[in-house]
Amino acid sequence: MPNVGKGAKRRMYKLILVDDEADVREGVYQEIDWAGCGFEVAGRAENGREALEQAERWSPDVVVTDIRMPFMDGLQLSERIRAEHPSAKIIILTGFDEFEYARKAIRLGVEEFVLKPFSSREFMQALHKVKAKLDEEIAQKENVALLREHYRKSLPVLRESFLGSLMTRKLPEREIREKAAGYGLNLEGALYSVSVLQADPGGGPAEDKELSLFAVRNIAEEIAAGRGQGCVFQMNEGVVVLSVAARAEPDAFRLGTLAAMEEIRRSVEKYLKMTVTVGVGTVTETLSDLKFSYDDALAALDYRPVVGGNRVVAIEDVERRSPAPIRYDPLQEQALIRCLKVGTPEEMAEIVERLFDAPLRASRAADYRDVQLWMMQLAATLLKAAQETGQETGGLFGGSGSPLTELARFTDLREAKRWYLDACGRLMSRISEDRQASGHALVEEARRFTMEHYMDSELSTAKVCRHLHISPGYFSALFKRETNATYVQYLQNVRMEAAKELLLSTDLKAFEIAEKVGYADPNYFSFSFKKHVGLSPKDYRLRARGEIV
Repeated sequence: MPNVGKGAKRRMYKLILVDDEADVREGVYQEIDWAGCGFEVAGRAENGREALEQAERWSPDVVVTDIRMPFMDGLQLSERIRAEHPSAKIIILTGFDEFEYARKAIRLGVEEFVLKPFSSREFMQALHKVKAKLDEEIAQKENVALLREHYRKSLPVLRESFLGSLMTRKLPEREIREKAAGYGLNLEGALYSVSVLQADPGGGPAEDKELSLFAVRNIAEEIAAGRGQGCVFQMNEGVVVLSVAARAEPDAFRLGTLAAMEEIRRSVEKYLKMTVTVGVGTVTETLSDLKFSYDDALAALDYRPVVGGNRVVAIEDVERRSPAPIRYDPLQEQALIRCLKVGTPEEMAEIVERLFDAPLRASRAADYRDVQLWMMQLAATLLKAAQETGQETGGLFGGSGSPLTELARFTDLREAKRWYLDACGRLMSRISEDRQASGHALVEEARRFTMEHYMDSELSTAKVCRHLHISPGYFSALFKRETNATYVQYLQNVRMEAAKELLLSTDLKAFEIAEKVGYADPNYFSFSFKKHVGLSPKDYRLRARGEIV
């Protein structure tokens, strides 16, 4: 066994034991110190089909199976396990006369063979080997040194991705600072601004756009570093310069940023024989508002057809900007919509609190039109959530049925906040009720479909999911939550009840009943019936008729 470090967490793996000989199966179960070997026997099966049913229920780490079994042999089982539970390990129990079977098992990637007759010691050795493989696989995933080396090599890509996320999402300030420190980025400062450089169409050599962009980035990095302007990275088809000032007046910082961008523009034209236009965003005091400065930089670039290319365009030169604008945060919108769908009332109250926090603080300094636009976006979020979940808006948002009309009534943001919280609560309740009804309806449809098709021997979870147009994973979780049973168990119960009814109401033979209730193999039907009911089909009929006691 592998050396497990001091204090290492001891893992227990789930195992299914499969053998059609009861004395062998039970003997192995009783004689082996499973816990000592690191295993828990989740299930014991008499044949491959029964083992597959148990595998669906338990998702085992290891399957121990005999080769020769009725209904489905060990190789057929191994093939199905490989397809449906690819991470599971397989141990084959085999005899001297089953060499050809063993060769096929090797092709299936079986981990270990135990030759019959075997001792407890031999069997436990096989278990130890398989456990060592499982431990090693997990250890590789958890290996701190390997992870650290992989992280080091991936760091440049991770930095770029992180910086890109700051441009597209409004992240909490604390999260930004923690991640920046982890990526080795110094973003500490008092003022920030984002500038975006884009190559002008027809502004010079463009044989290799990627190479040209990389060359522009190199020049921008050199000049930005010399001026202490922050960091430079590529994003989409442009180069982004994140300017940071430790201490400066906003006007002085803005002028310094414009000067740096002008130097970059001229250097690109001089050394690369191409031209770029630079959009410069607004100055912000917080890292969490970098997204807005980036959006402003892109908006400034939109004026290139008006003011011409090969120049630096500051958004404040082409658009009037409110000194304290109220901005709607798309990230908070996403969080609210997610919460309305699957969150809790407590989560929702916290999100609404954050939504209104900045507007309440800035409302006195903000332009009335900024407030109105922000409230329109609030209303649009409610309508968007209602639309995505198929909700009718009647009765949800007051007499008008429109959240925009309702919000427009308020002159006090605190009153608007209380109304919005109530409206979110009503929408959340309706979404939850509809989801529960929808889940119940899906399970009822699965039951109806099963009652109509249980006689089909090919009926399976996958077939039901295709009919319902949902994924097997979602269906399995939903069905178990609604019925407290797996679909395989439910299907077997339906078939058994149908078989009982036919045994009592007809004189059909067992093999005829097997076919009518969805069993292609009459012998497996008899086996399953006896295991489920406690009597063979024949004895069940005779007892029901009072012919045997």
